[in-house]
Amino acid sequence: MVRIKKALLSVSDKTGIADFAKALNNLGIEIISTGGTKSTLKDSQIPVEDVSKVTGFPEMMDGRVKTLHPKIHAGLLCLRENEEHIKQAQEQNIELIDLVAVNLYPFQETVAKKDVSLKEAIENIDIGGPTLIRASAKNYPYVVIITDPEDYSLVVNELEAHNEISLSTRERLAVKAFRHTANYDAIIDTYLSKQLMDEDILRLLFTQGNTLRYGENWHQWAKFYKEPGVEGASLSGAVQHNGKEMSYNNYVDTDNAMQTILELGDDPSACMVKHNNPCGLATGGTLTEALSAAWDGDPVSAFGSIICLNKEVDITTARFMKGKFIEVILAPGYEPEAMEFLQQKSKDLRIMEMSQMRQGIKVKRKLTYIMGGMLSQSRDIGIYDKWEVVSEHPFPESKRGLAEFSMTACKRTKSNSVIITWEYAKQKYMVLGMGAGQPNRVDSIRKLAVTKAKENLELIYEREKLKIPFDQYMKNIMSECVLSSDAFFPFDDSIIHSTEHNIRYIISPGGSIRDNEVIATANKLGVSLVFTGMRHFNH
Repeated sequence: MVRIKKALLSVSDKTGIADFAKALNNLGIEIISTGGTKSTLKDSQIPVEDVSKVTGFPEMMDGRVKTLHPKIHAGLLCLRENEEHIKQAQEQNIELIDLVAVNLYPFQETVAKKDVSLKEAIENIDIGGPTLIRASAKNYPYVVIITDPEDYSLVVNELEAHNEISLSTRERLAVKAFRHTANYDAIIDTYLSKQLMDEDILRLLFTQGNTLRYGENWHQWAKFYKEPGVEGASLSGAVQHNGKEMSYNNYVDTDNAMQTILELGDDPSACMVKHNNPCGLATGGTLTEALSAAWDGDPVSAFGSIICLNKEVDITTARFMKGKFIEVILAPGYEPEAMEFLQQKSKDLRIMEMSQMRQGIKVKRKLTYIMGGMLSQSRDIGIYDKWEVVSEHPFPESKRGLAEFSMTACKRTKSNSVIITWEYAKQKYMVLGMGAGQPNRVDSIRKLAVTKAKENLELIYEREKLKIPFDQYMKNIMSECVLSSDAFFPFDDSIIHSTEHNIRYIISPGGSIRDNEVIATANKLGVSLVFTGMRHFNH
């Protein structure tokens, strides 16, 4: 335990500093301070001694030099159990400093301002502050270092309760202090590298590394790190209520499911992801209806899938999942009865809750590591730049919602991707067929998407016990579906193969050198074709 007798307070952000100093003073702790902080404390009638009185030197050079002095740093770095250190301190009339509260010049805020000058930026590079922080943190067995105003109450409460600060608190605050100066220097490096060297620097900070069950495969190890300060929907903010530890694939698939469903708007929606593709996706009048339709989109792939729901899970939706093997469920919340039911369903089922889903995704960039390098790009936001009907046959406004739903599913599916979607009830949509991850989109259409749509319709047809012939039933459904493509059609064969299965409504980014041929074929075959101008490759 460390008993506090003398504290040094020197802060740029003065949030809470007067109340903190008052509490220290009430505990009989002497306070020394500098410049603006000293003035703030004096204005609050708090006894404070000027650092210059301790050092014997005035603040110099417009405040650039004030705490950089042996009488300050020896008072911080002295090892209290080292007799020689104590002897030297006494010989030089050095008083020990037991607590330091420092936060730094606002460099990041300064360089974020429009048209900030290099001179102004450099003047906001703190020198004395980081030195105080590092010296105090290095000697954490004897010195308490506070860099965050949020920690003032923690320290005061511990002092009031025990008149001392525990080792565990000092350790945590020291790590936080070193992380603070590391981040500060990284920001300066990034800025000056660009300004002085014209070199882009990418520095990353991820914390709280958590070991996962395994990586993509059983023989690979994996960890999940959290990015501090991320707001909005993020798996780093999810709470797990049940089940085994998450694996690498669980995180990747759940993240895709979350990103997909949060693009669908406010209607109750359900997304199933398998091997990083949304194999089932639907909206509904209720959450149960949406999940049921999503399940119909690929009941085979649904086995062992990730399920993401955009509304609080009720007991009816929970009961729908009875008897179904599911790896992970993610939702913004769960009714108590639904939570209890799901926990009883399986001890291995991972039940993830993320209330931040309601805030949407705030992250704007995407990072991808390749061997020896890092790729950084903006996140793929939006589904179209334009809505241009390029065919002679009009694209009905009544199909617009279904088409937007289709492209949303398409952009989250691995390229080359083609998605067939169906309005199974009024303004309620589902993925009927998916063609994913193919080197050419013709195969995505004729070998995958159409085949899967047929299989799913057969299951629905048999379940509903319909009286009309299946071929007619399928023709009727497919003729009202929308097919979306994540990139342009390089040839008109995709249009031809689509119409062979009665698909009449197609959306694509366009942009091929053969767009005229594609449009001509669409006109010839009676297809309504829209170009969106926005490609959605997803590798």
